[in-house]
Amino acid sequence: MRGLRLPVALVALLAIAGVGEALTARVKDIATISGVSEHKLMGYGLVVGLSGTGDSARAAFTVQSLANMLERFGVSVSAAELRVKNVAAVMVSADLPADVDRGVRLDVLLSSLGDAESLQGGTLLATPLLGGDGQIYALAQGPVSIGGFNVSSGGDQVQQNHPVVGRVPGGAMVSTAVHSEALRAPRLCLVLHNPDFTTACRVADAIDAHIGAGCARALGAGMVQVSVPSATADMAQFITEIEQLTVEPDAPARVVINERTGTVVIGEHVRIAPVAISHGSLTIQVRAEWQVSQPPPLSGGDTAVVPAQELQVDEGGGQLVAIPPQGNLNELVTALNALGVKPRDLIAIIQALAAAGALEAEVMIQ
Repeated sequence: MRGLRLPVALVALLAIAGVGEALTARVKDIATISGVSEHKLMGYGLVVGLSGTGDSARAAFTVQSLANMLERFGVSVSAAELRVKNVAAVMVSADLPADVDRGVRLDVLLSSLGDAESLQGGTLLATPLLGGDGQIYALAQGPVSIGGFNVSSGGDQVQQNHPVVGRVPGGAMVSTAVHSEALRAPRLCLVLHNPDFTTACRVADAIDAHIGAGCARALGAGMVQVSVPSATADMAQFITEIEQLTVEPDAPARVVINERTGTVVIGEHVRIAPVAISHGSLTIQVRAEWQVSQPPPLSGGDTAVVPAQELQVDEGGGQLVAIPPQGNLNELVTALNALGVKPRDLIAIIQALAAAGALEAEVMIQ
């Protein structure tokens, strides 16, 4: 039962952190530069060299792909005649940086398309990786690592991790250079990960204080525009200086509840109006004990085992805890811990506070 109070203790730790110094974050951690983001690459390939764990004949696309590949090498074999179990069709994906030159190595992720049992020990054949525009940007090839295993024998099976998904570290080589035009524009746009007007204004103020007044302005809750000074010779150094600036992000007062797991997260800015909380519980316990019933002498009855039930009802003594006016998160947690509430009771209390209008926060239920 002690473990059920962990979320309340977790909230207490959050409260202690919230009453200290304000937390600051780098601009790099809360925003990204518009137009300077990774591109998603994807391709279709074959993994060969599997030990009988590849796709079966039911995966028609694998058999047809293998026949097409052999045809390119001058081997003419009908797809209907192929019966192999050491080949698997996979989708290959990778992330292409926004500014990259030819020859750079990328990690690739493989995901089985057919009914292969495992990709362990396989090798990915040369696979072109295409971007959203249909152009080939990289070529992937190399031995597959799944980080696990899948062994079966005599009806028993032992599996670790996911054997039909693997990686090829550094398995793709960039064939088409990509350069972001945003890094050469007279203005940069910072996109906030969590749009907020206050945070956007604070980012603009921090940039103005570092570069000069009027260089940055918030265009909305999620974007800050920065004018690049004409004397800037090194754009990479200019962006580095902006990314290392620290600001204090703002967040709305919010309580997040996950009723499936009993998890409650209370934000730093949550406030409680003057309110008193009472918590009580009713416990009903039914216990059954088996007893042996003996018949009276010379009665002709049989000895039997019968249950004897005992019913106990215990109504826990309710407590009343008051929270002072403008109570903060720490005072709320202290009051709830004094009541000894469990996670389910904590969820009910928070919902009741919101219904009474005493909780100055947004309640989100997942």
